Amino acid sequence: MTYQEFLATAFSPVNTVLSVLLVLAVIYWLFTIVTGLDIDIGLDADLDIDTSAPDGHVHIPDDPSAWIQFLKFLNLDIVPMTYFLTISLFFTWLGSIYLEVFASFEIWISALLVIPMFIISMLLTKLILKPLNPFFREINHKGEISHDFLGRQGRMKSTIHGNKIGILEVFIGSDPMTLMVKSKDGEKIEHGTTVFIVDEDLNRKYYYVAEEIKF
Repeated sequence: MTYQEFLATAFSPVNTVLSVLLVLAVIYWLFTIVTGLDIDIGLDADLDIDTSAPDGHVHIPDDPSAWIQFLKFLNLDIVPMTYFLTISLFFTWLGSIYLEVFASFEIWISALLVIPMFIISMLLTKLILKPLNPFFREINHKGEISHDFLGRQGRMKSTIHGNKIGILEVFIGSDPMTLMVKSKDGEKIEHGTTVFIVDEDLNRKYYYVAEEIKF
């Protein structure tokens, strides 16, 4: 297959959406590597799960629905969703490319086949990432080893007040890390303010900060 034929296949009516999503995923990872800033992918709040946590995982409620059970089956309570979706998307894209090259289905049939290919890709991704589950349990969404942040000082990268969640930059040695934080007493804390981490959520979804430690 020549380069022109590959581009024609990759951006055919069936594969264009997958190719664009894969390009966006590559841009996302390049942006994350260069800037060190991770962008969380959230799901609909009606699902009663939270992906805005510092660890980047899906947090499973005590009484999950069948859909949430399926996400747990995929180990998305352990594996960061961005990793999982990127790999699943790549396998789906690859399968769709091979299907178009080696088979001659109608466009609508090829488009419908993307759905089972995506499901198969998710199952394959689960198997591939399974050996890494112990590793993912021990790291946060930046791939850093877990640290005890209580009592540490950091600088706000956004303004928070009430129940609003913002971003705090903390340095571990010379390495910057970002955490999701809330104001401890709900008071307004401006961007750029130096604060202390005074508490953490019971599920470690975010930390509480204050401008000074109160005894």
